[in-house]
This record gives sequence, C-alpha cells and structure tokens, in this order.
Amino acid sequence: MKLPRDLTGLELASLLRQFGYETTRQTGSHLRLTSSQKGREHHVTVPAHRSLKVGTLATILTDVARYVEIDRNKLAEELFNR
Repeated sequence: MKLPRDLTGLELASLLRQFGYETTRQTGSHLRLTSSQKGREHHVTVPAHRSLKVGTLATILTDVARYVEIDRNKLAEELFNR
C-alpha cells in the first residue's frame, strides 16, 4: 500500500489511538506515544511536523506493527482506508 504523503504527526497520533496509543508527553516538536496493551509498555516517538516524511512514517508503522503483531501493510490499510 502506498503511504500518505500529507499526514501530520498529530493526525498519526490520533489514528494510533485505535491501537491503544496515548500521548504521554511532548518535548519540543516530538510526541511520545505509549501503549500498555499485551502486558508491557511500548513507546513510539512521532514528530509533530506538518507532514511526515515517508521514511519516518514507514519506520513508525513498522515498529507499531511489530508490537501489535500484524503485517505493516495490514496496519496501514486499517489506519488509512476508511
């Protein structure tokens, strides 16, 4: 699946809520999201920039997909195909 080119960090943080991620802190222009599912905490740092670079978005999605134990493409479909 082709990743969106115009997604902001705040929009991604909002979309990741459906997988249990909540914003736990913000330092400068970066958000720290934390999920406590599966009996352990998982942290993801998301830049709160106007538009995320595709490589940055891909890396974040890969990390989240590994944590929730699904394929990255399936994760992207669930997040962006509404």
